[in-house]
Amino acid sequence: MSSAAFTIDVQEKYTHISVLEDKFTAKVAPDLKAELALVSANGMKNIIFDVSKCTYCNSSGLSVILIANRICKDNGGCLVVCGLQPAVSKLMDISQLTSVLNITPSFNEAVDFIFMDELEKGLSEDGDQLN
Repeated sequence: MSSAAFTIDVQEKYTHISVLEDKFTAKVAPDLKAELALVSANGMKNIIFDVSKCTYCNSSGLSVILIANRICKDNGGCLVVCGLQPAVSKLMDISQLTSVLNITPSFNEAVDFIFMDELEKGLSEDGDQLN
């Protein structure tokens, strides 16, 4: 899925959402929320949310990220936000979301995070079956 404001690329282990606008605001949020509902309905549990092109984010953008986080948790997966620019990073700090969200500097590190999380969950499930 692609629009002028964002792209959604579904991979085997995760869905990569990239916001293409420099301002992540109410202009982008409604369409992206609708797409998140479809991602959730399709059972995708891991999302990488790439905001590296965003130099500004407001509460509408944060709301979309929090919805994605809830979807991932509800589906037994995880959300990783990557590519925070200074102003967006500051907003995350002020909103105290840095302690709630998984944040990595780059997309590649976000992919690594997803694979490590999947591996840990797999090991945990194997351990539960052994007991």
